[in-house]
Amino acid sequence: MSHATISQSISIVHPISLSHGKNAEVWDTTGKRYIDFVGGIGVLNLGHCHPGVVEAIREQATKLTHYAFNAVPHAPYLQLMERLSAFIPVGYPVSGMLTNSGAEAAENALKIVRGATGRTVVIAFDGAFHGRTLATLNLNGKVAPYKQKVGVLPGPVYHLPYPSADNGVTCAEALKAMDRLFSVEIDVSDVACFIIEPVQGEGGFLALDIEFAQALRRFCDTNHILLIADEIQSGFGRTGQRFAFSRLGIEPDLILLGKSIAGGVPLGAVVGRKPLLDNLPKGGLGGTYSGNPIACAGALATLDAMTDAHLKTWGSQQEEAITRRYHAWRTQGLCAYLGRMTGVGAMRGIELVNADGTPASKQLTQLLELARDAGLLLMPSGKSRHIIRLLAPLTIEPAVLEEGLDILEACLRQLA
Repeated sequence: MSHATISQSISIVHPISLSHGKNAEVWDTTGKRYIDFVGGIGVLNLGHCHPGVVEAIREQATKLTHYAFNAVPHAPYLQLMERLSAFIPVGYPVSGMLTNSGAEAAENALKIVRGATGRTVVIAFDGAFHGRTLATLNLNGKVAPYKQKVGVLPGPVYHLPYPSADNGVTCAEALKAMDRLFSVEIDVSDVACFIIEPVQGEGGFLALDIEFAQALRRFCDTNHILLIADEIQSGFGRTGQRFAFSRLGIEPDLILLGKSIAGGVPLGAVVGRKPLLDNLPKGGLGGTYSGNPIACAGALATLDAMTDAHLKTWGSQQEEAITRRYHAWRTQGLCAYLGRMTGVGAMRGIELVNADGTPASKQLTQLLELARDAGLLLMPSGKSRHIIRLLAPLTIEPAVLEEGLDILEACLRQLA
């Protein structure tokens, strides 16, 4: 199928064309089957065409396909926000708004914090990814390819090292960099918010240092700075809990949601402390498609499936399978390029490195091709595109997960 009418600025990882899918399996237009460890880049925690989500979408499509909520409210939006507010594991009253995507949630969060604080400075982190819109590009902790040729970006935004056991940056090093930032670059009283991923996605599935997260929460409280947690990729059960910030022992002021919120239908949200969400003038928030009824129906069905018991079981089963196989590969000396395993729960990355510890980006590109030819779809991550990110649906059948890991093992063995 020709791509002549598609912008060549869109980078395609796998040059195939999909036809249909079921749970963790997809088929291309030639009929070839693949095991899907990409999951629409973290969108399909419940797999392709989850029966409950499909039925909810089908039923809603017979009732009301669209209405702009800011023109006339509709029941699915109201029902979803009520359910979401109960689903967010914080101790304060939750308010929020629905958006079309995670990036749009981030954009609206920036408006909210500006309105609430009267400040404009944002602190983000190296390796971060918050979207491809103009404002979120500035938050991203990586230039290529997202910021290249775009010109001056909205600001001001500053970046700090992201501390994680997965990248070797310690809590002390990050706090030292933060102290320097406020001593040399910017007055702390000008800072509106910090925005951080509890587990970096695009950055390589790096889990945030718990000590740093708690120190950051205290610093924000002391200096009247808001803390935004970007749970767009790490949320909705990816780490075995509802949201990854719970493992850090903190409560963010605002939380960004997206990806797996609606079982594959475009939807996002920004939720958090009610006074923050209510601070802008009437009409300051909203959108034509934001909280579309069909997307809301998909999200309501998603929440039905995501009980704490299900999330714990799905997360622990997938984590156990991945870590067991990874440690066996290390013990066997399966592959000369096999580096560290990153992440937490079922949000796992596998690093490929050369003998001198430098990123083995070439080998990861080779691995993507080998695995695709063998019927397994993988996705790269990390600054140097040298970390495999494993995003199989949480609902993947154990036998299919093992089959996919068998393929990955065979392909790792072939790397040269």
